[in-house]
Amino acid sequence: MDDLLGCLILAAVLAVIMGAFAWLARVIRRRGVAGHAVAAALASYEAHQEIRTQAGRKLPLESPDDPWHPARPALAARPAARSAQGPRRWVRRLRRRR
Repeated sequence: MDDLLGCLILAAVLAVIMGAFAWLARVIRRRGVAGHAVAAALASYEAHQEIRTQAGRKLPLESPDDPWHPARPALAARPAARSAQGPRRWVRRLRRRR
């Protein structure tokens, strides 16, 4: 008998809570108060999704078992004659940038 009374009280409390939420939803819709709140919630959710998407764009780490290769092969294949021209060419380039 006590179990039945407990279940009835729980059902009544849940019914009152659901009725209060339905009344609150009707009041909010009538006044239009929810517009800004919903827009702010959607904006924060979109920002969160963008952050997750950008985090997923990072390059995966290579396995330690893979053989090593330079990240930029164009730099590794630089001719020796170019480096023999040395600092003069480098200084000229710096002066042009100013």
